[in-house]
Amino acid sequence: MKIFTSLTIPIFATILASCSLFPSQKSMNTQPIIIPENAKVATFAGGCFWCLEPSFDAESGVLKTVVGYAGGHVENPTYEQVLGEKTGHREAIQITYDPTKVSYERLVQIFFHQIDPTDAGGQFADRGESYTTAIWYQNDAEKNIAEKFIQDLDASKKFEKPIVVKVLPFTNFYPAEEYHQEYYKKASFHYSLYKKGSGREAFIDENWTEEEKKAIEWKDAEFAKKYRKPDGDICALVGEESCRVTQQEGTEPPFDNAYWDNHEAGIYVDVVTGEPLFSSRDKYDSGTGWPSFDRPINPHFVTEKTDYKLVYPRTEVRSKYGDSHLGHVFDDGPKTTGKRYCMNSAALRFIPLAEMEKAGYGEYIDRVKP
Repeated sequence: MKIFTSLTIPIFATILASCSLFPSQKSMNTQPIIIPENAKVATFAGGCFWCLEPSFDAESGVLKTVVGYAGGHVENPTYEQVLGEKTGHREAIQITYDPTKVSYERLVQIFFHQIDPTDAGGQFADRGESYTTAIWYQNDAEKNIAEKFIQDLDASKKFEKPIVVKVLPFTNFYPAEEYHQEYYKKASFHYSLYKKGSGREAFIDENWTEEEKKAIEWKDAEFAKKYRKPDGDICALVGEESCRVTQQEGTEPPFDNAYWDNHEAGIYVDVVTGEPLFSSRDKYDSGTGWPSFDRPINPHFVTEKTDYKLVYPRTEVRSKYGDSHLGHVFDDGPKTTGKRYCMNSAALRFIPLAEMEKAGYGEYIDRVKP
């Protein structure tokens, strides 16, 4: 039996009552956040925005998180205005991230691991429209990823009630007052009490295992099956040159390979497994004679390891599921990412844009279109 003093009870009740204990202040900016040219943003609403920042901040590839208000009709709202449920805004978080280091799928997974996706009236102790859940997408690819995640989660029967997270086109985002930013660092004691007392922490622990919370990708098992390395003679399947490059870590000659000068729109996939690797839109002329890209089309499908075959160490790039040797990545790329993914044509298969849907790569069309 827990014993509360007369002082503890009102303090604890206040903690549970709201995501904020502070007076109104003006927002950080009077305009929505500008998206950096070499990064992407993802925007989610999951109830009290304090509780979403820590998990995203801890993820490699996340450059910045800002909490604020999204999706409403009032410009530059204050916390009190949003709490009054007359602005149409939800408490939200906007994540600026490097898509070469963390995928949108991974961010969606992290988001779902912080919320009750079946609650249509708010989140935990916080009630009202401003505390309801939503994912705002910037393009069709993000929409498809979010909707597919929800469909799969519903089909898994993990929750008895249906998933009610809204998937909406992005309209606006306004940063919240400065005292809300990184609140879990500024007031860690109160934040910890709030998260535990609101019921969020217990819900997460009850519904998501450590393996699920730490999973690299929510679709990992599905991908592992879909892109499984074929049994048998790989050389007979892909030819001697592709076999030498992908299985024996060979290197093809520069300026004398299939794709170094290819300018057609399309996607480049692993010649062995078909894993989606690079987009023609990210391809550029590096002057090296090998096909070069400034980023993978989905970083989930590439792995990197240190290669000591030469006098100096290099970073080797391999496909995740096929473990095919693809090439190397260097830090002398264009300003967009600073990276040069120098690949072997023999490790790749090119699928033209017009054939991508039929070949099963429709979800990447928006990443390929010029």
